[in-house]
Amino acid sequence: MFLINKKPGPTSHDIVDEVRKITGVKKVGHAGTLDPFAEGLLIILVGRPETKRQSEFMGLDKVYEATLTLGAETDTFDKTGEFQISNFKFQNNEKIPISKINDVLKKFEGKQEQMPPIFSAKKVRGKKAYELARKGEIPKLKSKEINIEYIKLIEYSWPELKIETKVSSGTYIRA
Repeated sequence: MFLINKKPGPTSHDIVDEVRKITGVKKVGHAGTLDPFAEGLLIILVGRPETKRQSEFMGLDKVYEATLTLGAETDTFDKTGEFQISNFKFQNNEKIPISKINDVLKKFEGKQEQMPPIFSAKKVRGKKAYELARKGEIPKLKSKEINIEYIKLIEYSWPELKIETKVSSGTYIRA
């Protein structure tokens, strides 16, 4: 098993391929996909005994740090997408008080249903949803129950927020 600090850019599968090349072992997997733009811990399992343990790690809660820009939205929910006109209206472009930011963040905590983004690696008819979405198809995805244990505001500099959140497996922070 390798614990790799995946940098932004490569996909989780790119890292698996690289470990296969380095080790010469064919049976290599990971214990949870990170978006290509995400940086963080990627658990790489090498060899049959390790890959059989994948389920031990897949269901674990995750802690993420994310930077959000208020009022900004893209069709892919990440920086590669086309910007959309936000439904969020600012009053006179005034900075929103931290107390209101914290009130809104609290509303996201707890169990809820979440629809995965169409630009995700979720499989639909044997293909990744993002492959279908890039061809102009709208993949039919199923919502999943997730749990957001907490969201903490780390920094706030209008219009950006930096948050830390602890979530159940399968939660899409960008969505």
